[in-house]
Amino acid sequence: MDRVLRWLTRVPLVALYATGWFVYVVAFHILRWRRDQVAGDVDRAFPEKTAAERSAIVRQSYRNLADVVMEALWGFGASADELRRRVAFENPEIVDRCAGAKQSVVLLTPHFCNWEWLLLAGGATFGLPIDAVYQTLRVPSVDRYFREARSRFGGKPFPRQDFVYELMSRAGTPRAYGLIADQTPPRGERAHWTRLVNRDTAFFVGAEKIARFLDATVLYVAMRRVRRGHYSVRFVVLAEPPYVRAAEGEDSPIMEGFARELERAILVSPADWLWVQKRWKYPKPSDG
Repeated sequence: MDRVLRWLTRVPLVALYATGWFVYVVAFHILRWRRDQVAGDVDRAFPEKTAAERSAIVRQSYRNLADVVMEALWGFGASADELRRRVAFENPEIVDRCAGAKQSVVLLTPHFCNWEWLLLAGGATFGLPIDAVYQTLRVPSVDRYFREARSRFGGKPFPRQDFVYELMSRAGTPRAYGLIADQTPPRGERAHWTRLVNRDTAFFVGAEKIARFLDATVLYVAMRRVRRGHYSVRFVVLAEPPYVRAAEGEDSPIMEGFARELERAILVSPADWLWVQKRWKYPKPSDG
């Protein structure tokens, strides 16, 4: 399987897009993969839109996802110059300033536009290693391939279960830590609850602890689609040191800021969010 993946990195992107169209047709029209779930979530998020408008969002979200999968495969073999041509950073001076001050940075991003290219393009652009947390894949050879591909420009992806150890071992070295922060915490785990597109939504609170531990600046990574295969990225400061000690049970201003930035992005370009993820897995506890 990893040999197939390596071969795909040498296929021109235009050819991969054609393959992606076939994947879209199968997933959306034939298998109807998660169609009911996605349609229901979009309906609740945008009750003010017409049925035709909501249907268009659902359909385009599947088309965008097919493109992103193909772009990710191509990107794992792309050169630094190719990635820099396709991902433009609007305000790189924010990260450069932290790197110059030898200060760590926590980069929070959602499943929006092409999140796979963010790690690669960031590593190819900035003089700061970017480590990213990821979920281990079940097939060891495929998992090893993705780790190697994502590490090509100095960063190191590490499994979620190793996060605490890796963080402690790197605490003395300025780095950037990339976290996809729009995932749902397990039921019963402490979470930050807020409203997101008309739904009570839970967020992990670990970014707050990481920022305080590292005395790091926290940035929301806002990615937008310029045209097919080309993106623009803007950094938004969510928090920066010095941090005061958090009170017991205090709310999470960092994740609240993340949720507000994410919601703004979804309202502007709803089809660029990963609606196929099962985002709302359980209701907010009554004592929430």
